[in-house]
Amino acid sequence: MKDTYKSITSASEEVLFKDRNSKFYGYAFPVKTEEEINAHLEELRNRHHKARHWCYAWQLGKEEFRYRANDDGEPSNSAGMPIYGQIQSFEVTNILIVVVRYFGGVKLGVGGLINAYKTAAQMALETSERITRSIDRVFVVKFDYPEMNTVMRMIKENNLNVIEQKLELDCKIFLSVRKKEAEEIFEKFNSTYKVEIKELEI
Repeated sequence: MKDTYKSITSASEEVLFKDRNSKFYGYAFPVKTEEEINAHLEELRNRHHKARHWCYAWQLGKEEFRYRANDDGEPSNSAGMPIYGQIQSFEVTNILIVVVRYFGGVKLGVGGLINAYKTAAQMALETSERITRSIDRVFVVKFDYPEMNTVMRMIKENNLNVIEQKLELDCKIFLSVRKKEAEEIFEKFNSTYKVEIKELEI
């Protein structure tokens, strides 16, 4: 069972690819929402307000993916999909790649554009620090205060990651568990007397 995914840790350095006087500036950003994506695009449009095209591709998700590829006025599938192809090639997600083009007066043709956008995206990814993260499930464990020792012992024995805890008369502990261990951990708590566990949608 695959329970990891790859992303990048921080925004890439600005990279530059040139072809026959056209300049292609490449950027990669770690993102989790479309709001973040739109904010990065807006910032780059402001920074490069004299550019001709701001082409991009993004992918969100850890198990089920959503993506978009945008040619921004370039010939169909000559910019966005070559950029998205690099996202697939590097097997990364929760990522936005933008390539900003300044037109140099010479048409590159569809083949030239595909190569330029692909190369700028590849360069941006190569300068990024990539990381592999685990896909986790989040559970909330509910119990009364007298069950505290039992629950804490189970957490310690299974080396579980506590995200948050509310320890009052009625207690709640939020746990982050790796996907491949999630079913086993759920059953352990679920079969413990006076302890309730349920999964949270995140």
